[in-house]
Amino acid sequence: QVQLVESGGGLAQAGGSLRLSCLASGLTSSSNTMAWFRQAPGKERRFVGALTHTGDSAIDTDFVKGRFTISRDNGKNTVHLQMDGLKPEDTAIYYCAAKTSGQLTMTSRSYNYWGQGTQVTVSS
Repeated sequence: QVQLVESGGGLAQAGGSLRLSCLASGLTSSSNTMAWFRQAPGKERRFVGALTHTGDSAIDTDFVKGRFTISRDNGKNTVHLQMDGLKPEDTAIYYCAAKTSGQLTMTSRSYNYWGQGTQVTVSS
């Protein structure tokens, strides 16, 4: 059974940085994709970025491109989200997700494993 555990959330000031990590246990598929989504209060869950086991990646181009970077350590089954230049509108719960087959996708319903989420709050 796959379990995802996020860490690294918290409070940051506008312009600051945070680094989120997600440790996946039980993720044995060699064709997996790990991703980050976020959900602000009253809004839908939104794609942030994703990275396949072989290095294909995608990042949201509307809100975070140029500020957030996604990376992964396959040996440790860990994916990271480096968030720089944080803005108050980045405030949300950030979720780690994984899918064990198929191509990289930005659609949340395609991911079959989810972490509990970690709160990120950015003050102005």
